[in-house]
Amino acid sequence: MGYAFLLNAIRYLSTMTSKELKHILKTGAAELGITVGEREAALFLKYLAELKEWNKKINLTAITDEREIVIRHFLDSLTLVSFLANRKSLLDMGSGAGFPGIPLKIVLPDLKITLMDSINKKVVFMRHIIRMLGLKNIEAVQARVEDPKSVKKFGACFDVVTSRAFAELGKFLESALPYAKKGGALLAVKGPKWSEEIGGLKKFKDIEFTGTKQLRIPFSDILTTILIFRKV
Repeated sequence: MGYAFLLNAIRYLSTMTSKELKHILKTGAAELGITVGEREAALFLKYLAELKEWNKKINLTAITDEREIVIRHFLDSLTLVSFLANRKSLLDMGSGAGFPGIPLKIVLPDLKITLMDSINKKVVFMRHIIRMLGLKNIEAVQARVEDPKSVKKFGACFDVVTSRAFAELGKFLESALPYAKKGGALLAVKGPKWSEEIGGLKKFKDIEFTGTKQLRIPFSDILTTILIFRKV
């Protein structure tokens, strides 16, 4: 009985209130130059609740702490916002549970987004979130990015192609290139080993490397590096 009481107490203390989570969302987004209002914050919290519930049955994320989900999934996804000015369409390859595409859609409602993943259960989850949050002009498709049918359907359709932990850099660029419009951006979201990946990168005749930008994820010491390429 004493153990059960202690366990419940730990669970209670580790669960943050909606007010606290909204504070992290709004303050963290502001650090990234993004305004998250009450409506957007409410959408994020609904997303969070569904992610935790579905994660009990299917493997969507290894991160289960609410605060860490907000920081390491939601805010990390929003580090891409500053690269999307004047862009109208985005492909998120290997979306998984919807990162970064769904957080981007919440704060950039005019951006047309396609979420692509090969695992049906994850696509079903993303479609559920899209319906539940009432998001428009966004779709989740089950497909492999290397499948010729996918390339034929979506080839050269997007202003921006991105992914988060989808594949090593060379594989990402090879997969993303057919989907980007001429002049489109290829944005690779990487962690601390990005320099090793770019150091061993082969040359692509149709891709120009335009630079990197390193951002600290708010409320953490984690650095995210965005590698920026352009289809020429």
